[in-house]
Amino acid sequence: MLGSGNTATVLLKLITKNGHQVVQVVSRNEENAKALASAYNASTVPLYAPQFAAADIYIFALNDAALEQPENIPGLRGKLVVHTAGATPMNVLKELTSTYGVMYPLQSLTKFTDDIPQIPFLVDGNSKDTLNIISKFAATLSDKVTEANDLERLNYHVAAIFVNNFTNHLYALAELFCKNENIDFSFLYPLIEETAKRVQHNSPFLTQTGPAMRDDIFTLNRHLQALTSAPNLKYIYLKLTESIIKHHGKR
Repeated sequence: MLGSGNTATVLLKLITKNGHQVVQVVSRNEENAKALASAYNASTVPLYAPQFAAADIYIFALNDAALEQPENIPGLRGKLVVHTAGATPMNVLKELTSTYGVMYPLQSLTKFTDDIPQIPFLVDGNSKDTLNIISKFAATLSDKVTEANDLERLNYHVAAIFVNNFTNHLYALAELFCKNENIDFSFLYPLIEETAKRVQHNSPFLTQTGPAMRDDIFTLNRHLQALTSAPNLKYIYLKLTESIIKHHGKR
């Protein structure tokens, strides 16, 4: 495992939970690498060491910037290497080794949780044999594994930004609004949970609700008045309302 951050930490838990042995952990942060390695009885060496321990697969879970010149990591030369990035092409590894691919975990991962969520994996390989090995390995970690080329993986990554990062930012804005208005954000938890459940069984397009869907101009105006003291929120409210109206062909 190359890396000691969120992705590397969660994948290490998942990999060992499913019966695989981690033989070595390396990272630019050698202290973090040592701490992770000790938890799995694995060894560690500096990231730019001339040689790494023998393994069946080498997982590149460093940040995307490190993928710009992976050939500078000599211990990976000639190995079966997979990177875990959603928006980075597979061929960034071609100068490094003749067997390479991608195993992208389509999930928000944090090392501060003991509960591992379901993690779909998008996989690719530079040859049929390599793809077969990566797919079989990923299938031991998840029951949701599919082949995805660079463009498909990039599009999944973009979609993930909308359903996770942007949505979480809206939660943060709503939390701040509640705080400023002295109301309890936790009263929205059941609504958040219900919406998340609903879109897993129905098209989000078909389950859209709210005043924009109802052509409820009176309520829209009341909301905008309530947001007079929060111009940034008012702007986002207007833009999202306009998007809903346009998307659903409303007036």
